[in-house]
Amino acid sequence: MRATGHDIRALHIITGLGVGGAEQQLRTLLRHLPADCDVVTLTNPGPVADGLTRDGVRVTHLGMAGNRDPRALPRLVRLIRRGRYDLVHTHLYRACLYGRIAARLAGVRAVVATEHSLGETQIEGRRLSPGVRSLYLAGERLGRATIAVSDSVADRLGRWGVPPQRVHVVPNGVDIAHFAYDAGARAASRRQLGLPSDAFVVGGVGRLVPGKRFDVLVQALTVLPDDVRLLLVGAGPEEARLRDAARRSGVLDRVVFAGERPYAATGTPGSEPGGSALSALPALPALMSAMDILAAPSADEAFGLAVVEALAAGLPVLYVTCPAVDDLPPGTDTLATRLPDDPVSFAHATLRAREAPPGSRAPSRTALHYSITNSAAAHMRVYAAAMGGSTPSSTPRASI
Repeated sequence: MRATGHDIRALHIITGLGVGGAEQQLRTLLRHLPADCDVVTLTNPGPVADGLTRDGVRVTHLGMAGNRDPRALPRLVRLIRRGRYDLVHTHLYRACLYGRIAARLAGVRAVVATEHSLGETQIEGRRLSPGVRSLYLAGERLGRATIAVSDSVADRLGRWGVPPQRVHVVPNGVDIAHFAYDAGARAASRRQLGLPSDAFVVGGVGRLVPGKRFDVLVQALTVLPDDVRLLLVGAGPEEARLRDAARRSGVLDRVVFAGERPYAATGTPGSEPGGSALSALPALPALMSAMDILAAPSADEAFGLAVVEALAAGLPVLYVTCPAVDDLPPGTDTLATRLPDDPVSFAHATLRAREAPPGSRAPSRTALHYSITNSAAAHMRVYAAAMGGSTPSSTPRASI
């Protein structure tokens, strides 16, 4: 008999559980997925692991040491066999490679992978060399289905040679209510971060890495009025360089580095029960309420989750590349504006937004298009077909 709904035992394998888009997306999905799910993280059982545990999800840290830890694979095989899982679902490059191999060795044929981070020139920040591509394709053949988070990612996989019947577009999902604008959270977050109540706050959300191009926003700030502030939410190796650029440009006092921010675990803005160090400052939904606009200058994205979350918070968005927006049917109403990837364009667009009458801060229709409930239902259709031994039928986006 084929398992359905809560009868399905699924193991999700992910490279790490620090604060990142794919990691946060996994936690959001598991809150809405009607299946019995466990999680294995190969490395870094960070704040998202803590959040999953509070949600009641069993999380195991494999303790993998580096990309070529020979002990990791047999440990993962034993764990899958002990769990008697119906399905294995892998997330992120390293976990997809090790997880697919381990699942097959453990006798699990229903293997699904999500491709979260495949850009035109990089995957999870690493350059797409011929070796990376060959290794990816070798692992992909061991699964039954690969979920692409956007049409753009599906097209890239097709150009790589992944058979189209194995690729299924299931966009990331957003908990719309979770990101709803909250005036109280806005005021409290600004007080905590030292942002004036009357400042016009430009937000940037994502890892502080070169590909996110947050230096464009720092440069744009130099020609914007003094009441415009920049709020960067994220951490990464580019933080020191961005601070130095802001210092040399004379705008460091107008930039707030908020660090990594988890999603709030409840409807209480800025709270994460359980008291990790990250919960001392507001969580991401509260910080989005504190912003007046979100700017996303990255030129290479697989989906653009932060953009959709901002649209759920009712924020206007300035962006360079965002498949979640770019792949929508022509004429779809959205609060997002596409720009060239230069500081002058972002400065001029910010001035226009600053001078425009305040919006209602209601969720954009684009965000409603990407409801997490739609995403969870699409995942279950892929799971059911993979467990039945068939290739899942095409999984289109739900219509607006």
